[in-house]
Amino acid sequence: MKTAVTTPSDGGAAERADRPGPASGAGAPRRPGGSRVRTHMAHSPWAFLLPGIAVTLVFNLYPFFATIWKSFTDARTLAPGTFVGLDNFQEMLNDEQFWIGLRNSSLYVVVVVPCMVLLPLLLAMLVHKQIPGIAFFRSAFYTPVVASVVVVGLIWVWMLDERGLVNAVFKTIGIGPVKFLSDQWLILLSAMIVTVWKGLGYYMIIFMAALGNVPRELYEAANVDGAGPVRRFWSVTVPGVRNTMVLVAALSSVAAFRVFSEVYLMAGQDGGPAGEDTTLVMLVQRVGTGLSGRVGYASAISLVLFVITLVLLLAVFAAERRDKK
Repeated sequence: MKTAVTTPSDGGAAERADRPGPASGAGAPRRPGGSRVRTHMAHSPWAFLLPGIAVTLVFNLYPFFATIWKSFTDARTLAPGTFVGLDNFQEMLNDEQFWIGLRNSSLYVVVVVPCMVLLPLLLAMLVHKQIPGIAFFRSAFYTPVVASVVVVGLIWVWMLDERGLVNAVFKTIGIGPVKFLSDQWLILLSAMIVTVWKGLGYYMIIFMAALGNVPRELYEAANVDGAGPVRRFWSVTVPGVRNTMVLVAALSSVAAFRVFSEVYLMAGQDGGPAGEDTTLVMLVQRVGTGLSGRVGYASAISLVLFVITLVLLLAVFAAERRDKK
């Protein structure tokens, strides 16, 4: 009778074949708790996002949708109100103060936005050059940006008063006192000057960053072709910073249409003589505050303000896309 003899090498191979191999391939065993680790890692980004999402929902989205709902109600400060449909918007069409506010806010955009696009660009070109002492002028031009708008407004009110610094200078050259703070249009013009003066430094920094990305070879080629400073500005600088100009126009348009502090400080809470200098944001503040504030009507004005601002932004970007074609 013959017996099968297994050699040591065959036995080792058999044992290795029966023994679980290293963790590799599809047949590799899973480590205990591995799926739990992967699950925790998949959910960990949401742990970081949740605080931001909660803040956005509570302080942005909820007030936005609440404003839309209240614009269709007769809500007041101490009363939730009832649904009234389009009554607030119909009343708005017959409200003289609303049309005055719309006129002043639109006029603010028409005057301030071109100044905010062109003047900071010229200022950035002036301080962009690396010359001794230029850092001082950059800091000086940016100083109004970090100052409080209330403090800046009060300083300008003191300067533009009939007995202020500006009229004192006018008096020395034989010009009578100018009523900057009592004339309807001079109040609005003074507020525009303050807005432009305070925003120059902010947009100057944006344009300085854009100018740094314009290739120097283009200026050298323009010099070789004999182009003067004006021609280089329109042929090289403006195309090089066109996208930045659109961004500045969009930002300044929204800020100008929503102006409040400058006009409020110059004209007072009543909006100047007979309320002729009232802006839309001032009207919202006047109508919707106080114990008897008409929150529903103020919300309707706010909704119209939002729609106009959105249309304004879309118009700016549509004009930019049309210029690129």
